[in-house]
Amino acid sequence: MTVLDARALNRATLARQHLLTRGDISVAEAVAHLCGLQAQEPQEPFTGLWSRLSGFRPERLDDALTGRTVVRTHLMRRTVHLVTADDVLAWRARHDTMLRQRVLGTYRRELAGIDVDEVAAAGRAVMADQRPRTMSELVQSLEDRWPGPPRRVLGELLVAALVPMAQLPPRGLWQRSAGVRNLPLATWLERDIAPLPADDSDPVGQRLLRRYLAAYGPAAGADLRAWCGLAGLPAAVKAARARGELVVFRDERGRELLDLPDAPRPDPDTPAPVRFLPAFDNAILGYHDRSRIIDTAHLGLSVAGHRTVLVDGRVTATWTVRDHQLRISPLRPLTAPEQEAVRAEAQDLTAFLDEDIEHVRLGSSAGNSTGATGP
Repeated sequence: MTVLDARALNRATLARQHLLTRGDISVAEAVAHLCGLQAQEPQEPFTGLWSRLSGFRPERLDDALTGRTVVRTHLMRRTVHLVTADDVLAWRARHDTMLRQRVLGTYRRELAGIDVDEVAAAGRAVMADQRPRTMSELVQSLEDRWPGPPRRVLGELLVAALVPMAQLPPRGLWQRSAGVRNLPLATWLERDIAPLPADDSDPVGQRLLRRYLAAYGPAAGADLRAWCGLAGLPAAVKAARARGELVVFRDERGRELLDLPDAPRPDPDTPAPVRFLPAFDNAILGYHDRSRIIDTAHLGLSVAGHRTVLVDGRVTATWTVRDHQLRISPLRPLTAPEQEAVRAEAQDLTAFLDEDIEHVRLGSSAGNSTGATGP
């Protein structure tokens, strides 16, 4: 069986995430291909798309959100994602049990004795008037019936698990600050959520599996679980393998990796350009084993909300914008050519961000400045 080392897996991930070559596709096509974009920090997806799409402009994502082809919603891992309308309607029912379990597991004591189906029915009844509500407003309508749980807990149960919601614009629009107003997905999209098929082979799970591998593979079952939060989709994997739809590799640790036969697996020596990634980027968080893109010593960065820089395809620096400076903090010493490439991409990023950035400051691996340049 073919063994794929970390560099081979890295190049496969970069190619499928449009981080090896920027894609010439629409925002909706990109969001669909990536199986959604992590978006709990509303402005971060703009940088993620800028790093992946040729000529990306922020108004393209704004138009997708206001035009309802892309929505903000809780889905994978109970995290807010940007997902296409078609995908969220097709996938949401498959995620319902996981979403409930995650909220109930987090607030087991606070929600003890609560009839969640009764709460869900009450929440849907309140939202039936098609009026957008904040979480606080929704809870206020129900708290007389359920006075026990803290308001925040009852609200999270409703909007993150029980009632499939869209977070409406202007939340998530370019350089806009806006609170969360919720409306049921079916109301906002004017289409019903697809019911879960009664099929033991898990057809929705099979589609999720294929879509995940197209954007993240080759990957192990544990990676699939880490991405979506679902329990590994064993029936879906079994059905796909039985039909010969998957190929199997191993990594250097002996783990079995699944993939689509015709998916890109570039030569490991393919040059990889510098890329600036937003906080909580898919390319890092889409795996249980993130060694293909980030060193073990820096794993904490991937869940702590640090923006990162890829050099030769790996997380090699963090970046932030503060005091009119784009500050880059390397995690290892950079060679002179690497510094030049990082600065060049940083200059392009400052033009895109349009935040009155006056200097790019590249620090040393010890955190000391190695100089700044104007925009």
